[in-house]
Amino acid sequence: MYASTFYLLFLLPAFSLSEVSTFLKCPQFFSRGMHPTVLQDPTDTRRYAQICQCLLDQNEKPQYFYATLYDTRNKIPVYSAYEFRRADVDRVDRWYVEPQLDEGNLMCMAPQGNIPSPNRGQRQALNSNYESSGYDKGHLFPVYHTHNKDTMLATSTLTNAAPQDPSFNRGQWKKHEEDMATMVQSCVMAYIVTGVVPGNEAIGNNVRVAQYYWSAYCCFNYSGASHSAGFIGPDNNGQVQQGSVKWLEDQLSKHYRIEVFSIFQGSC
Repeated sequence: MYASTFYLLFLLPAFSLSEVSTFLKCPQFFSRGMHPTVLQDPTDTRRYAQICQCLLDQNEKPQYFYATLYDTRNKIPVYSAYEFRRADVDRVDRWYVEPQLDEGNLMCMAPQGNIPSPNRGQRQALNSNYESSGYDKGHLFPVYHTHNKDTMLATSTLTNAAPQDPSFNRGQWKKHEEDMATMVQSCVMAYIVTGVVPGNEAIGNNVRVAQYYWSAYCCFNYSGASHSAGFIGPDNNGQVQQGSVKWLEDQLSKHYRIEVFSIFQGSC
């Protein structure tokens, strides 16, 4: 499905692309092609950016890896969605930004130098926002769930990360990511959506710290039947809570202050 890895990305980061348009270009990362609720802000129609995260192959054609709904006001993602296809991949942290979010002409995942200097960080987080903040860059689509080098590289953008408490990121949430990989390893197809709920604290240039991290999976077996589960944390004891997807959706509807927040739109 994906092109072979191209190590020139380390030398030529402009060859990677994350297309900011709509999810219509990457329905393959959602259960039965149905994306989660897209939040709306009537005061700012450009606030929530639908990003089809992808890399250009050797023929300069986009190869898509996952989808992200990004909140340009809070400068953190709402969620990232992907198909689970895990294998062992060595991690490399080379954090990029999305120039097109800050009026850059380059429609590529690239270093922040590709954004006009007056606009840098206006609608997205920068690496400097995390420096000395005491918070980790918490992946939504984690490296642990990637299956090849290209996918791993594609997760290394700040539109796929939010400020996360280090003890939770490296403790219970890391354990949750490992446990989820075990839960869905035997699925014929498995779709995962991971998101954050913004808190009241901010770092850097108004990058909102995540109060909660949440995730849900939808697992299909050979007969086409499915099962699912939802997770959110930390709770008051620093743990990750597990329940049904409906249980998680009810919590997220309250946190996002909307009538209904749907993760799989009844497809699972």
